[in-house]
Amino acid sequence: MIDYRSLDSAIGHDWYELDPALQGEVRRGCPPEDLEWVDARLHDLGTLVGGPVARNAEIIDANPPQLVRYDKWANEVNEVAHHPAALESKGLLWRAGYVSGFAADEKKHGRPAPAVLHGASSYLLSEADTGMVCSLGMTSGVAGLVAAYAPADVRDDLLSGLRADDLDTGVDGSMFLTERDGGSDLGRSVHCSATDIGDGRVLISGEKWFCSNIDGAAIVMLARPEGAPDGPQGLGLYLVPRRLDDGSLNHYSMRRLKPKLGTKSVPTGEVEFHEALGYALRPRKERDGGGSPTSDAGGLGRMMEMVNGSRFGVAMMGMGIARRCLLESAIWAHHREAKGRLLVDLPLVREQLVDLATEVEAALAFGFACSTAARLEDGIRLRRILVPAAKVRLCRLGVEAASATIELYGGNGYCEDWGLTRQLRDAQCHPIWEGSENICAIDVLRAIRRDSAHEAVFTLLDAIGQRAAALPSYATAAVEAVARGRRELDRRIDALAGLEPDAAEAKAGQLTELLVRTVSTALLLDQAVTDGDHRKALLAVRSARRHLDAGSRWDDGIAQSAGREILAFDQVDEATATQAAA
Repeated sequence: MIDYRSLDSAIGHDWYELDPALQGEVRRGCPPEDLEWVDARLHDLGTLVGGPVARNAEIIDANPPQLVRYDKWANEVNEVAHHPAALESKGLLWRAGYVSGFAADEKKHGRPAPAVLHGASSYLLSEADTGMVCSLGMTSGVAGLVAAYAPADVRDDLLSGLRADDLDTGVDGSMFLTERDGGSDLGRSVHCSATDIGDGRVLISGEKWFCSNIDGAAIVMLARPEGAPDGPQGLGLYLVPRRLDDGSLNHYSMRRLKPKLGTKSVPTGEVEFHEALGYALRPRKERDGGGSPTSDAGGLGRMMEMVNGSRFGVAMMGMGIARRCLLESAIWAHHREAKGRLLVDLPLVREQLVDLATEVEAALAFGFACSTAARLEDGIRLRRILVPAAKVRLCRLGVEAASATIELYGGNGYCEDWGLTRQLRDAQCHPIWEGSENICAIDVLRAIRRDSAHEAVFTLLDAIGQRAAALPSYATAAVEAVARGRRELDRRIDALAGLEPDAAEAKAGQLTELLVRTVSTALLLDQAVTDGDHRKALLAVRSARRHLDAGSRWDDGIAQSAGREILAFDQVDEATATQAAA
């Protein structure tokens, strides 16, 4: 149980300790043999991000990175000056193992860190600073591409830096994708050229319009090899070091940093390449065989290995902001009085807070279903369809939660010195990064058409439906609502075959929304069964009434009967739950 009256502020506490819902996700998703050390690691990280990293985030937002293009002698240095608060946070997170993907723990235990640890750690850091998640999180993605595709003489030395646990000796990664006239249509908007000079090396020329973590030491980017065909299949994938072997800067210029609305802790800018040295990231059999320049083709597919992981990471950024805002709202509502009563005891405020808690826990369940999908028999297809759907819902929830929390605080919330405006500014970035909502909804449609990935969703829903039959009678209507949602999904997907391509694409957003609402509610029901948790079952009932059975929402009394217990993660017995759900 959380006593919000004892918390003067969200900052200064172990955010993992304050999030029993996250603890439940970790407990359910972590292999039993790893749970003890994963739980300890997350408590350490929760204290770190809830304390110094969260405090530093406000300082960084007011003192964002600055581009230093020239030194006092007018030599081009292309450096980014970071505030000491940013360097402190980065150093702490490197030493905590976040950047390396907990490589030291993997070495100690002799096996990969559980996926749930990666998801939970990014979620926790996102509560403090989503820009920092972007700035540091790309390093592990770059490491994966380097390990799989880089030339051996480059790969081994670089990997030790990418997987280091110290900022001073570590190598951070960057991703440069977008060009001036391009957004998500990368295959037709990449004009950077790559000239092959032998031994897997190229010279790259052109510009990139959005370069995230612009001063990273190891850049992964797309370019078109000379002589390659137009379109997405002709693109190559390249590794570009910031510095050459002799220590001099590689041949590219940082034009400027973007004046962004938010996420200011990650410097994003424009770059011009002037025959910069790069290394082709090719499949090994082609690289070792000394293929022609056009053997670099297929680079977009290799890049998407990183982008798909990044897309899920951005979804968790939105999720982290939503959770942070719920925590801020709950603390405020247990301290602020109006009309002689605490806000949490005002009926309409309590309704809104319980709605937000329901959305946050439903979205959290959906996000971690993506994280742990690989453990299921049909996990590849399940993740293929759930990740873009999660990106849509979780990122939008971050914006909604931030806006609602500012409104709850009133005029103070609208002022920069109360620390909530940054959450809204940062949150608005995430529906754009790594594929807008439209792009992700179309990707859901593509997963259905190309992979029949909806079959994996139906298998999941059917299994949950069987287990949820064991829930008390007050949850029966919610179980039935999920079953109706599943049937409606099936009907709408079958109908796609009779639609023209444009007509089908126009339905992608609605289809994605129905998928998210149905699966999220089902996952809450499943957690209620697994944990024997009446509080979680009430959230599932609330979610079903909000999204799958709108007529019953009008008479819902859950917030008024059990709202305090829901917000505080207090135990709810069956009699209370039955009365609340009536």
